Amino acid sequence: MSDTTQVIEREQQTSVTPRTQAKSAERRATIVPAVDVFEDPTGITVVADLPGVSKERLDVKVQDGNLVIEAEARVPTPDGLRLRHAEMPAPSYFRAFTLGPDFDTAKIEANLQDGVLKLRIPRSEKAQPRRIEVRVG
Repeated sequence: MSDTTQVIEREQQTSVTPRTQAKSAERRATIVPAVDVFEDPTGITVVADLPGVSKERLDVKVQDGNLVIEAEARVPTPDGLRLRHAEMPAPSYFRAFTLGPDFDTAKIEANLQDGVLKLRIPRSEKAQPRRIEVRVG
């Protein structure tokens, strides 16, 4: 990303930290998902790895200039079976970014496919580069 792009990562953690869910006493792992950010003159594309996450368990929102990704993974249990032992509990994911004022948050597009979330965040019209015609004479 260039110095002019104002996408600033708010969370720098890369470790797994346990947290207590408010709804139950169950302890879950919160993971900061791996993210790739691509920039072009018209905006940025954010690609986040969220394995095991379905659309119903994904929450993407923009609030006070922050892009927040929250999700919960689920391990499917076959019918008639009950999980007796799990080496790793199904994690929850959290990642947050601060978006600069040159992005149009009303036009964000999101797509989730095979555990990969792809967000397209366009620049506002006034922030996009435009070519100036130069006349001679």
